[in-house]
Amino acid sequence: MPELIAPTTRLHSAWLEARDEWGPGLHEDGFGLGPSDDVDSPDGFRAWVALLADASGREAVRSGRGCTYRWIVEGDRVHGGIALRHGPNEHVPHFGHIGYGIRPSSRRRGLATWALGRILAEARPLGLRRVLIVCEVDNLHSARTIEHHGGVLEGVRETQHGPVRRYWITV
Repeated sequence: MPELIAPTTRLHSAWLEARDEWGPGLHEDGFGLGPSDDVDSPDGFRAWVALLADASGREAVRSGRGCTYRWIVEGDRVHGGIALRHGPNEHVPHFGHIGYGIRPSSRRRGLATWALGRILAEARPLGLRRVLIVCEVDNLHSARTIEHHGGVLEGVRETQHGPVRRYWITV
């Protein structure tokens, strides 16, 4: 049975395995990984997990500028990640309130649909009434996941990374 858990150093090896499956370069949304984050070394990974925890800490939540990170796991296997940006911040208009990614070998099992439902429940206590979710225009699986949860297409916008669909979900 899958779980949504807060990032943890306990799953360092499992997380690296998921990242390596995606390959080098940009990584799936939902993990909060920046280009300069050192996640290979135990100390670097520990520091990165601490940054993710700070982003979802009480002060960040109170300010409305935080981000809740969750990993989608089963046992010791990391299937993906999902992030809930509390907004308003500079990332929400471009990337949405919620971003998620499932590693290639774990796709088509309903994990994204399941995780999105769980993270929407975490949005309610934060006072979010509507959330924006963005996906690449040709990612029909993600579009169906969003629509499954009541996502209403606002339209398609061109971004520096290509066209994206913009959906709103009433929480």
